[in-house]
Amino acid sequence: MDHDARLFLLPDGHPKVGAALAAVGAPACAETPAVHAWLQAHGVSASSEHVRILPADAESLIPADTESLPVPLSEEEALRVQRECAPTAVADLEAELLGFRETTQDWEALVHRALTAGIPAQRIAHLTGLTPQEIAGLAQARPSAGADAP
Repeated sequence: MDHDARLFLLPDGHPKVGAALAAVGAPACAETPAVHAWLQAHGVSASSEHVRILPADAESLIPADTESLPVPLSEEEALRVQRECAPTAVADLEAELLGFRETTQDWEALVHRALTAGIPAQRIAHLTGLTPQEIAGLAQARPSAGADAP
């Protein structure tokens, strides 16, 4: 468990950011004494829509003056949190990228679409199994239709 995320309480009337903790399933961290104590201190349950979670790299989205709690996540849990927090279009593209290994045609176009949508090359590499060098090469090249997977 080495992927950090942040739990926080979404203030009333604030635009929704992050994902509801309940929406990402039951991460193991939710059963830790630290999280139980944090929830008790705030008088909320883990199923409350106000209990939100964000990947650590999105910490800047947490509303100002809002207390947050760093929590560890497994790789699978981190993927679920990122998917739940991603805008729908990005989440759909990431789902396609997860199926990348079965893709035999138009794989370069898929990677180009992901890059154009703003998905970081490192994330694309993680989802597809491509190397960062392969992605960098594709970022500089134009997509070619009908290419075979590497």
